[in-house]
Amino acid sequence: MIAALKGEVWEALPNRLVIGCGGVGYLVHVPISTFDKLNPFKGSEVFLKTYMYVRENIQKLFGFATDEERDLFLLLIERVSGIGPSIAMAILSGMPVEEFKRHVVQEDSAELSRIKGLGKKTAERIILELKDKVGVVESWDAEEAGSSNDVSRDAELALIALGYKQAEARKAVGGVRKANPTASVDDLIREGLRALS
Repeated sequence: MIAALKGEVWEALPNRLVIGCGGVGYLVHVPISTFDKLNPFKGSEVFLKTYMYVRENIQKLFGFATDEERDLFLLLIERVSGIGPSIAMAILSGMPVEEFKRHVVQEDSAELSRIKGLGKKTAERIILELKDKVGVVESWDAEEAGSSNDVSRDAELALIALGYKQAEARKAVGGVRKANPTASVDDLIREGLRALS
């Protein structure tokens, strides 16, 4: 298994690179996000996290600028039925990892389906299947909650405890917070309930 490559760029196209390592040129398929981060040009040196995809009559090497990109690629091809490397690469090329995670957590299939090559049904399946996989969406959600302040998080948790979906609670609290940035937890819960009723 080839886990990483460090070498000279022999050829650079937006969706693939040829990397020279020890006299051997490796053809590596990369998402647009990786290409943009690396800004590779002939003769430059790059370091890629890689994944070797092997099936009956297919062997392809995929490369990523970050662990997050590679992890999302693996999550999609290994845990979501009907998602192969082509669609996973289209997702990485069409949307930053953090934005993708946010839309899955918020169950926003409309935003996901704006990615070229990703229809509404596939977007809905991604959300459904990732939400069903233990720990995936919960851990993404925890990341999001950690980046917001405690008042909003406490209000969201209270609304969820009252039986509302997490995406609904977040939207309601966000709306109240926008209108009244200094609202207390009680205010957010009260106004959030009004917005949800």
